Amino acid sequence: MKAIFISFNQALYDQIIDLMDELGIRGFTCWETVTGRGSSTGEPHYGTHAWPTLNSAILTFVDETVAPLFLDRLKQMDEASQMQGLKAFCWGGVTAPF
Repeated sequence: MKAIFISFNQALYDQIIDLMDELGIRGFTCWETVTGRGSSTGEPHYGTHAWPTLNSAILTFVDETVAPLFLDRLKQMDEASQMQGLKAFCWGGVTAPF
């Protein structure tokens, strides 16, 4: 299993869920409202008057065979709408305790 954490502009939520459905990724935890800014580009997402957009975040655990495809498709999604903001982080070798 691979743990994948995704931080993204709320506008991308439906697209990410659709992708997860397409790839058979069922389980996840979502934080609907998170704030932050990218490490090198993009505008901050603070939910304020000056920076009104917000992010969401998803944590999911994905089979090792699906993880590379999922990450590749997330990268394509980010490249198609770079100003929206999407980052994915993967931790490998995660073993479920049950």
